[in-house]
Amino acid sequence: MIVAFSVAPSGGPAATSDGSVHDAVAAAVRVVRESGLPNRTSSMFTEIEGEWDEVMGVVKRATEVVGEYGTRVSLVLKADIRPGHTGEIDGKLERLEAALGE
Repeated sequence: MIVAFSVAPSGGPAATSDGSVHDAVAAAVRVVRESGLPNRTSSMFTEIEGEWDEVMGVVKRATEVVGEYGTRVSLVLKADIRPGHTGEIDGKLERLEAALGE
C-alpha cells in the first residue's frame, strides 16, 4: 500500500512568526525516513509504501511526534491499497511518464 499523508500541529507555540510549522513537519519526515520504508516528500504530502501495519505504525509515530509541537494535530491521509503489488511508489510515476512520452 501507498499512503500519502500530511500532518501539522495547531493550538500551541508550534508555528513560527510567519505561521510556518516546518520544525514539526521536519520531525514527522524524520520519523518516516528513519523507518527505512520507501518514501517521498513534496511540498504538501509525504508518501510512504509498505504493508498496512508498518505504514500505519509510521504514520502514527509521525503524528505523535508532531503532537509535541502543539495541543492539537491535523492529519490528512489518502491510501492506495493494492495487495500483491510492491514498488508502486516509483512504478506509478514511471508509467505516467511513459504515457506522457508517447
